[in-house]
Amino acid sequence: MGKSKVVLAGAGKIGEAIVALLAQGGDYDITVLERDPERLRAFERDGLRTLACELGDEGALARILAGHDAVVSACPYYLTSPVARAAREAGVHYFDLTEDVESTRVVKQLAEGARTAFVPQCGLAPGFISIAAHSATEGFETLRDVRMRVGALPIFPSNALKYNLTWSTDGLINEYCNPCEAIVDGEVREVPALEEAEEFSLDGVGYEAFNTSGGLGTLCETLGGRVENLNYKTVRYPGHRDIVKMLIRDLRLGQHRGVLKDVLEAAIPMTKQDLVLVFVTVTGHKEGRLTQETFVRKVYARRVNGRLLSAIQLTTAAGVCTMVDLHREGRLPQRGFVRQEDATLEMFLANRFGRYYAADASRNPEKSHEPAATRRAA
Repeated sequence: MGKSKVVLAGAGKIGEAIVALLAQGGDYDITVLERDPERLRAFERDGLRTLACELGDEGALARILAGHDAVVSACPYYLTSPVARAAREAGVHYFDLTEDVESTRVVKQLAEGARTAFVPQCGLAPGFISIAAHSATEGFETLRDVRMRVGALPIFPSNALKYNLTWSTDGLINEYCNPCEAIVDGEVREVPALEEAEEFSLDGVGYEAFNTSGGLGTLCETLGGRVENLNYKTVRYPGHRDIVKMLIRDLRLGQHRGVLKDVLEAAIPMTKQDLVLVFVTVTGHKEGRLTQETFVRKVYARRVNGRLLSAIQLTTAAGVCTMVDLHREGRLPQRGFVRQEDATLEMFLANRFGRYYAADASRNPEKSHEPAATRRAA
């Protein structure tokens, strides 16, 4: 099997992590696209092929994609549709990280009758969380509740929000503002973001969780008719939700998302000292008895290919790189719409990129990000 020619659209923090992973094995010939030439300089120093272009220009992008095997979109959610349409026109496989429900519906429509695969929502949540949750339901005769909880959290919270920016601010605001899909008493419904707050403890640390948009991926369709209740919530340290709700609802910044983005990015610093928490609980009948099973994973920052990647960079990039790699190996459908849950958890974790989610890979080799530090900070 020769090298796969892959175009990476988007040269942000997640784009950096995707390149760090894909460049390891030498199986991928990568071209990086970005509208800002300054962002491309770091990739050029690493010897990668780059091209400055307007990613919203579908025609120009399709011409660039022609002759490649696949495109991976690490762009903001509002560029998902044009990149996907360009992929369809160019006849290349398509992968993205979007959490945006409407954009995913566009991708699904484009996948109808396509000769290539369209694989959206390949990150952490949506993404890996759907694979873990779907796997956890196996062996149950009936399903009562499937609860999915994910958090990207600073290890050393030091502000009122107990939070640091760890990924796309646009995506974060999108999750906090848009309606959320859920299955409630057997029916698919839209529920409001920032509501249905709950508290729980894990390893002695207290957390809160609340509704956010996009995390379920396609599980409402996959598990529809089988599960009574299915929901996804974002995990934060206690008190975060109340402040965010005040900003978005009481101060009405949810109607002025550009202003909210400016406020958050001016006041809240980025960090690479973070952890990602994945928590799935499934309740139902197994072998005739009411049973509960839980999947938990904590992932810390790591050095990959000489580059320190934050936990959210690593988990998001590992999600999409694993799906690209599994597709390359012929282990996923080769055309049409591909769901995350088309990959099994065993298949995912056995992959060279998916192994970053494995239990023995969840401890940060930098030695500074220990669970005890999390307990003190929280």
